[in-house]
Amino acid sequence: PQKEIVHKQPTTVKLIVYGSEDCHYCQDTQHFLNEHHIAFVFYDIDRDPKALQEMLGKLREAGISTSNLGIPVIDKQGLIFTNSGGFESFLHQLEH
Repeated sequence: PQKEIVHKQPTTVKLIVYGSEDCHYCQDTQHFLNEHHIAFVFYDIDRDPKALQEMLGKLREAGISTSNLGIPVIDKQGLIFTNSGGFESFLHQLEH
């Protein structure tokens, strides 16, 4: 069965987080978003093939290579980015 975790908190920013429950970066990202009261929806791409295909489609549309992909992948109101480079700078992008 599809597992979808929805975190509703007061904010105007809507984020979609594509990742895996087994990925420590994905867990750390969810923890960071909760700590900063940023609402998000998490899709586990290991357990949800439809979410995986949706994520891959968004990456292709954004011109981001899907080979050697770092998760989580973020859809921030249509802006797509991945966990590549430093994790702290990745988290910083989620705040603004």
